[in-house]
Amino acid sequence: MDALPRLAEIAGIFVLAGAVKGMIGMGLPTVAIGILGLFMTPAEAAAVLVLPTLVTNVWQAAAGRHFFKLLGRLWPMFAGIFLGASIGAVVLHSVASPWATTALGAVLVIYALLGLGNVHFSVAPQAETWLAPPIGIANGIVSVATGVFSLPALFYLNGLRLRRDELVQALGMLFTMSTVALAAALMHGGVLHYSAAIPSVLALAASIVGMVLGQLVRSRVKAELFRKIFLVGLLLLGAHLALRSIL
Repeated sequence: MDALPRLAEIAGIFVLAGAVKGMIGMGLPTVAIGILGLFMTPAEAAAVLVLPTLVTNVWQAAAGRHFFKLLGRLWPMFAGIFLGASIGAVVLHSVASPWATTALGAVLVIYALLGLGNVHFSVAPQAETWLAPPIGIANGIVSVATGVFSLPALFYLNGLRLRRDELVQALGMLFTMSTVALAAALMHGGVLHYSAAIPSVLALAASIVGMVLGQLVRSRVKAELFRKIFLVGLLLLGAHLALRSIL
């Protein structure tokens, strides 16, 4: 594929992904990695994703008054994420593994089904000490294998029953830590290099445009309706990716 059409596709995808984030406060990496997976490997898609994901989530992580409180509570999970990403980078030899697209599709399907089923987990305070590290390790491995940063840590954070502003900031911290860990794994695997710079900068600009558009639309469309449409689309996309790489 010629460079200009590929860049136009990337820009369109990140405008859409940014709009989703602008509407519901999350979903940019999940949407982007899923659609990019239709015409590039998860490793290539993850390399493009690093810059826009990092920039859009550093602000979310730094904003608010709970950063140090959350860091003190969640650091075992974050440490697990880096350990899991390191394990993934060594065992999987980067996200370029042959079955990475199948794994990506399966993760998207699981994510969508749990969301559509309104599945909620509750984490008891006394369980955090032993549960946070393995959750982080699993999240790091999934991030390296598929480029999706959310599972299973997203459901763990929901289970902590954080206040809304704390949860938003905690998600920003989760996605930032996962992005840094993934970038390190991609560098280890030789996937993250200068050739991804132009697509990644373009993706960042498109993401910002999409976020602004999403925020404008937010007041006109019920967030819950949009969330369900988003999850159904993610379910279909994940099923397509998983089945395409198997059949």
